[in-house]
Amino acid sequence: MKQGPGRKVGIKDIADSANVAVSTVSHVLNGTAPISSEVRHRVIEAASALGYLARRREKAAIAVLRTVLLAVPSDTLPHNEHNDYSWRLLSALMRECERRGIQVVPLQIDKPLVNGALVVEQARIAAVDGILLLNEDRPDLLQEIALAGVPAVLMNGEDHEMQIDSVTPGNRFAARYATNWLIEQGHRNILHLTWEGRSTIRRRRDGFLDAFRANGLSLETAYIQQADGYFPEMGAAAIERWIAKHEGMGGVTAIFCAADNLALGAMTALRKAGIAMPEDVSVVGFDGVALGELTAPALTTVSVPLEHMGTAALHLLEQRIVNAADAPPANRLELGCRLTIRNSARKLD
Repeated sequence: MKQGPGRKVGIKDIADSANVAVSTVSHVLNGTAPISSEVRHRVIEAASALGYLARRREKAAIAVLRTVLLAVPSDTLPHNEHNDYSWRLLSALMRECERRGIQVVPLQIDKPLVNGALVVEQARIAAVDGILLLNEDRPDLLQEIALAGVPAVLMNGEDHEMQIDSVTPGNRFAARYATNWLIEQGHRNILHLTWEGRSTIRRRRDGFLDAFRANGLSLETAYIQQADGYFPEMGAAAIERWIAKHEGMGGVTAIFCAADNLALGAMTALRKAGIAMPEDVSVVGFDGVALGELTAPALTTVSVPLEHMGTAALHLLEQRIVNAADAPPANRLELGCRLTIRNSARKLD
């Protein structure tokens, strides 16, 4: 049934839509009595369709979270061509906080100047409800935050000791999926271009090797080439070294890059060497930043759900606050990624 403009939906509207008693709706939504699965499904479906569930959750979220401390490394600010990944994540998070009326208190956390104790001190001075931590997953910093008992969520990082909640892309699974897709296209000699980054980057290397094992292929043709960092020029230099050493691609028919920035550099080096893409070599990136759409050829890449990471982190923070009395164990949430297929990779003839 349609509701008039500005009119709030109540449980009577849900009862009418689901053709049940008001008391039944109340029992379903509050879990106060056993209800058959068929009736429960009908009530939930009606409540969802009328927008009641979303508003109820939103209202609870606003009541729980009023102010958060956002601790970020300074290299994510200001926005530049090399930090699109973090910038898009933060932009989506800020929009969600603004929509919910959550105040954000920013704090730059560059090592070795900032430790966990300082983060906790700033959180208490600002009287925030919780801490959101981006990228920085130093064990000592995470341990100090965990011991302080302040609700906190790590975004785009890994807490190996599972001391605080965290949300990150499914890096290993996504890398395995992308590499498996290349293998399905007939590629067997594949180069993984990476750098000695944080554990989240190493997970992408792990997934690359997982795909070879899962397909019963020898790891001897799963090549690893290290760049000095994640900037495009470093990716270009690494591919130039590979080409010089092997007097060409050395039999490699595809390059799977641990980041789109590296893929952009690899494409520059391939063009400079007169190696055509995707005719001679296929290139696949990881991140899904918008710049990949503008390359020539357009970059096939693993698209990370950056717009959803901040929302997921806020939800984890809310749950941590609501269930604090039960002292639940830390949650590690991994978000699914998808492969965006464009023109930089092809099936072998």
